[in-house]
Amino acid sequence: MKKNIAIIMGGYSSEYEISIKSGKVVQKFLDSSKYNAFPIKITQERWVYVDGNNTEIPVDKSDFTISPHGDKIHFDCVFNAIHGTPGEDGLLQAYFELLGLPHTSCNHYQAALTFNKRDLLSALKPYGVPCATSYFLNEGDTIDTAQIVKKVGLPCFVKANRAGSSYGISKVYKQEEIKLAIDKAFTEDSEIIIESFLEGTEVSVGVITYQGKVTVLPITEIVSENDFFDYEAKYLGKSQEITPARISEIQQNKVTQLAEFIYKTLRLKGYTRSEFIFIGDEPYLLEVNTTPGLTEESILPQQANTAGISLEQLFSSAIEEALR
Repeated sequence: MKKNIAIIMGGYSSEYEISIKSGKVVQKFLDSSKYNAFPIKITQERWVYVDGNNTEIPVDKSDFTISPHGDKIHFDCVFNAIHGTPGEDGLLQAYFELLGLPHTSCNHYQAALTFNKRDLLSALKPYGVPCATSYFLNEGDTIDTAQIVKKVGLPCFVKANRAGSSYGISKVYKQEEIKLAIDKAFTEDSEIIIESFLEGTEVSVGVITYQGKVTVLPITEIVSENDFFDYEAKYLGKSQEITPARISEIQQNKVTQLAEFIYKTLRLKGYTRSEFIFIGDEPYLLEVNTTPGLTEESILPQQANTAGISLEQLFSSAIEEALR
């Protein structure tokens, strides 16, 4: 019998539209000989199944079922295509785990940890994972720009702590620009992280569990036309994404080993994409994404394609891993 797969998309964050695109790609390439696909849009106002006629049928949140024709449909697995909250920060993972419903992303604690940049870097520092010097601020804290510059230097990056897709991020060159950048970051999150600028080659490394084995995909080099890899560079074509990356064998081996080490040490599952910047031959970790973009233009699908893995194979493997 074919499995019923709920493809969740949307979410509560600024990444809503990107998530919708990812979800539609998953639906398009899901193997219809093995799976019945049910697109589920999740917003703060409603959770609904959207059928082929664009009719919205409410999801019963008590057991995550739908009843489109009066008969209740249970799902065998949830394919998570929500970027940002509540699909990438552990909220939905915890909900599905309470229901005993398999899902394609990592467990709730790992999702919450990786989504919080400050906590992620703090958890990995004892293992010797290199990362930028950072300064933390919460909304309401006293802002001492001189102290910030003393610790992280200039230029520096001001980021929302719990937001993806480069929302709320600024590269700051002058001390007097810091306050404005902080205000911008606080529009996305009540916590921010300010990091020293690392100058070097930026790479993105996909690590997934594929056919039962932790697999590091071909590495992508990021060359932004803008000052850094911001929203425009990521989604509006203002960057080159070169796979495989033009890096040395030493750099490739180091970042491959480090990305796999992080995946295994944090006990991650499903798809991940980690961002690094090379200082010399040393990869410095920027962040780990546990629900990376899945459009046909997104980095992880590009990497899978280079590895000879089709989208159909990639998505099927994620479901089979979740059902193990």
